[in-house]
Parts: sequence; structure tokens; C-alpha cells
Amino acid sequence: MRDLPVRDLNDKCVLITGAGRGIGKRLALGFAQAGARVGLLARTQAELDLAQLEIEHSGGISMSLRADVRDYEQVLAAVQRMTIRFGPPQVLVCAAGVLGPIGALAQASPAAWREAVDTNLVGAFHACRAILPGMREQRSGKLLLLADTGAEIGRPFFSAYAASKAALVRLAESLAEEVREDNIQVNCFNPGPAYTSLTDEILRAPGVSDHDRAEALQVRTTGGTAPDKQIQLALFLVSSRSNHISGKLIHISDDWRRLESSTLSHAIFSLRRLTRS
Repeated sequence: MRDLPVRDLNDKCVLITGAGRGIGKRLALGFAQAGARVGLLARTQAELDLAQLEIEHSGGISMSLRADVRDYEQVLAAVQRMTIRFGPPQVLVCAAGVLGPIGALAQASPAAWREAVDTNLVGAFHACRAILPGMREQRSGKLLLLADTGAEIGRPFFSAYAASKAALVRLAESLAEEVREDNIQVNCFNPGPAYTSLTDEILRAPGVSDHDRAEALQVRTTGGTAPDKQIQLALFLVSSRSNHISGKLIHISDDWRRLESSTLSHAIFSLRRLTRS
């Protein structure tokens, strides 16, 4: 990978939720390669063990933190364990996410719908809540929340996923204003399509439209967005080069490299993509 802000990430403590697989694991590997000490948080121990093994084999440093983001006490205990071993986390990446029920809302399981919101939205709140006191004490920190296309446009038959991701962006926008004076930046980024277990879940679901099925099949065939592109954007958003950017939703296809030297208006790259004339 090129242009990694290695000096910014070297020896920094980074906590990543959903780090056992998918984009969370992909980012964990990239952050470790950039020199960060990475806390891997996820529910499944076997996936955590494999992610940690891959990082160690590549010369990185990480620790396994088994926890369910839906349970605040578990997340808080994980942050405390990481703090004891590595020091207080200076970067948080919220990548834990589930699709929830796929199909018409009128037939959706209320329990499954609620579980998606609890994981995607409440889980991010739990992680932010657990980590913010330490960041405020240090008067420095970076929070990065993973969004999706559902945060930008309506996504029929994925109502729980889209609603929770849109709410996640509004959470980032709101929190960014709360902690601005503490020198803490909060942003969302849309990593674009990537082949993960969620892709296979879409292909197996009976309630998927032909369009969504074809799109998922293409992602499985091509692999989707190149990992390097996703890692580069994530690294930029947690580096000092983006200290002037907070409360924004950045898409992998945006010309984000120009943002390093640009002053952003209040509305640009926010959830409110349409502006009045």
C-alpha cells in the first residue's frame, strides 16, 4: 500500500468493532500494517483468533477482545482491558454490522428488525460511550463509523439496515458538534461494495429483488472495492491530516484526497445531500 500515514498511526491504540471478519477485519489488517496497536472486538472467538494470527504473521500487534456490541458492559470491559495492555484507545472504528431482515417491512420479524438496529446503531453508541471519557481526558481522538448506501438513499427490502445506517450518520454529525472543543473528530465513511458474508446472505435471501441479487452477484464475482482504497480512506480519516474534517459522510468514490487542503462548508458531505436553491 502506498501513501500510508505511518507516522500518524505508529504505536497508536486503535479499537475496531466487528474486527473478526469483513471490512472490519480488512481495516484491522491495514491499521496494524501501518504500525497501530489494534484491539480486535467481535462476538466470535474463532474469527478473532484468526484475525489476530494474520496480524501477528505480518508483523503487527493486536489483542483479541470478545464482546457483543449490543451489551454496553461487555464493550466497556473490553475498552478497559485494552487500556490496561495498550493504553487508552486513541482511535475507534465502528465496523460491527448486520443486514437484519431482508424483504418487505410488512412481513419482517420485529425481533430481527430490532436486533439490526441494536447492532448497527446502539452498538456504535455503546462503543463511543465507552471510549469517549478517555479521549476527552487526552483532549484528542478519532471516531470513524462505517456507513453504507442505505444511509444516502432509500433501500427497499433492507429497511432495518438502511434506517440504522442513516441514523448512524446523524449520530456522527450530532456527536461531532458535542466533542469539537475536545479536539475529537467524528466521521462516517462509505467503503463501497465489498465481498463479505453479507454478500452471500443477500444471495441466499428469498426476498431480494432481481436488482439487488444481480448487484450482489457482481460483487461476489469481482470482489468489489479494492481493499487498499478502503484502507487508505480510513487511514486518512483517522490521521492528523483530517483534523479539520468532522461530522461528515465521505464515500469511497469521493475525491477525498483534495480534502486534506480544503475547507468544507457545513452542508457538504453531510446526510443532507440535497440543498435548497
